[in-house]
Amino acid sequence: MRQHYIFFDIDGTLKAGGYGGAYIPDSTKEALAKLRAAGHKLAIATGRSEAMARGYLEELGFENMVSDGGYGITIDGELIGIESLPKELVVRLVEECKEHNIPWALQVKNSVVRQAPDERFEEFTHDIYMATEIVEGLDPRDYDKIYKVYVACYEEDEKKLTTLNDLAWCRWMDEYIFVEPADKAYGVRKILEHWGADAKDAIVFGDGINDLSMFVDDWYKVAMGNACDELKARADYITTDVDKDGIWNACIELGLI
Repeated sequence: MRQHYIFFDIDGTLKAGGYGGAYIPDSTKEALAKLRAAGHKLAIATGRSEAMARGYLEELGFENMVSDGGYGITIDGELIGIESLPKELVVRLVEECKEHNIPWALQVKNSVVRQAPDERFEEFTHDIYMATEIVEGLDPRDYDKIYKVYVACYEEDEKKLTTLNDLAWCRWMDEYIFVEPADKAYGVRKILEHWGADAKDAIVFGDGINDLSMFVDDWYKVAMGNACDELKARADYITTDVDKDGIWNACIELGLI
């Protein structure tokens, strides 16, 4: 069997159940074990920060990962680095948020905690995705690197923030968006380069809007049954839902195991 290089998103692809009852289906775990036994090389490709994805990396036996929207690279279990957002655009966006009284938060280090200048972000979003630390006088100018910006607003307020036109961002919940590099293909190519692999032997699995960036023609693309319509439209193959043995069924159908 020809060796393939296979990249998996986490939320909605490897992981089922949402944030309230997250779990990895047993069939997915078995598929991953059989893929490794068949000689394929595997990696995670997630929008999560490396710190927030590290647990899944270890739980599922991965050693390689694209994180932070494509701009974090982990190879052989070691974080090689994370590229940050353009600082001048972050400063401009935060100033716009202040002008329009829109709550905001930052991620200034590889951590499971974000920073906010006051309680308003948490009060507005009631978010359980990650913890928020209050840092009085928080100012993006004080940090060399900023990896994500979180903006608490509904869709109708997005147009007030013109700096968003110059940044990659995604609406994560009805109550907030996050700004981060959004090019998973960039990270996939970095790892393929490290492996000396041909892109035509790569396969990517995804389900969400932020997976659109890695659903490119360079390699084979598998959308989960629960994927958004935009992703399915770009897919070479659509499998069943994540909680209906989607990973397993795709691997069988594609002759990978």
